Amino acid sequence: MPAKTTTALRYRALTVTVTAAVLGGASLTGTAAAAPKPTPTPQPPARMSTIGGDRLGAPGTQVNAAPGVPALPAKLTSRSWIVADAETGAVLAAHNAHWKLPPASTLKMLFADTVLPKFPKNQVYKVKLSDLSGMGEGSSLVGIKENLPYSVRDLWLGVFLRSGNDAVHVLSAMNGGVPATVSGMNAEAHELQADDTHVVTPDGYDEPGQDSSAYDLTLFARQGLQNADFRAYCSTVSAQFPGDFKKDKKGKPTKARESFAISNTNRLLSGDYDIDRYPGIAGVKNGDTTNAGATFTGVAERGGRKLLVTVMNPSHDKHNLVYSEAASLLDWGFRAAPTVQPVGTLVPPLSKVPHPSPSATVQAAGPARHAAAAAAGSSSRGMWTAAGIAAGTALLLALVVIVVRRRRPLPSEAVPFAGVASPAGPSGGRRRRGGSGRRRR
Repeated sequence: MPAKTTTALRYRALTVTVTAAVLGGASLTGTAAAAPKPTPTPQPPARMSTIGGDRLGAPGTQVNAAPGVPALPAKLTSRSWIVADAETGAVLAAHNAHWKLPPASTLKMLFADTVLPKFPKNQVYKVKLSDLSGMGEGSSLVGIKENLPYSVRDLWLGVFLRSGNDAVHVLSAMNGGVPATVSGMNAEAHELQADDTHVVTPDGYDEPGQDSSAYDLTLFARQGLQNADFRAYCSTVSAQFPGDFKKDKKGKPTKARESFAISNTNRLLSGDYDIDRYPGIAGVKNGDTTNAGATFTGVAERGGRKLLVTVMNPSHDKHNLVYSEAASLLDWGFRAAPTVQPVGTLVPPLSKVPHPSPSATVQAAGPARHAAAAAAGSSSRGMWTAAGIAAGTALLLALVVIVVRRRRPLPSEAVPFAGVASPAGPSGGRRRRGGSGRRRR
């Protein structure tokens, strides 16, 4: 065959192949590219724990809608949330309350419940290099350095304001080490009847098998708020954190110490460019990791009523969405609390559960259980006592401390609330991407 004819045929074949690839989507090898399969949205289990009430074990939104009860906020995207009265323990509404999810640094509330009572705040500890080992890549840090002394108060401010995993590991070292601290946290979770929670790391860093729930995180906050130091730390907006010792002209360290400002990463407490500080907010703790997404537990007071809210993993990447959804749920809770009937209750610690006689147990079963829970919850209002919360309100370099009078919640000794499960509601999902260098709180 003439060379010109051969060349023409090859050119024509190549042209046909390229045209087919462009128009038909085929590759030059003739194999069609497969479209990526969409990632399914995680769904809650069909049944979950019923601690605190039967309805809390059902998937979807649980609320007693009735005339005079305002509608829940529209377009909530969080996988799980709960709104509860911090005083009585009544759960006003919930969504997948017992869904076991990664908690991120909201787990530090349980860490504080476990470790904070063990050391006086003025105790000073000199940090060893080994104390700072074992932290996950991309951990959030407050800036602790080995061979420098820190007071216990400094360390807890590092935990609550900056969610410092370095501060958690130092306090864990003081507490006998990370394994001992994890064991203690799991024991404390059991005592609080937080059976959705399994602790693997004390700082909340993503690890397989580390889970909690909106219900459990709310229990941790309620327990912690009974402690005056816990209340002070979680409500502090900004503080000065100790740095290196200053040096003299010869380069030798002096007794004077430098310091640097730290601010609370809880945006309902400190505010941000796109969200205001929530009126009446008094803590508690936020978190954000790759697996957990954003998580938040907060407590606020309005008109003498105190509400707890926990929000876990909003489904979108809108900035500060976890806080805006928490704020909208708090707003709803304050409007609804006078009229809405609860769907469950926050249970007391095991050590405070009353042990009635067998006959009393039979009498409290069935429909009477609801009335017993309501009566116990109402009587718990008398258990509150006045307490001061030191709230640091300084921004930037200024530091002003305001003493706010608060009343602290004590766990209700109500028997678990029983109710009827409602149909499942919508659920959402969000996965925050976090590669090397992403802060993990």
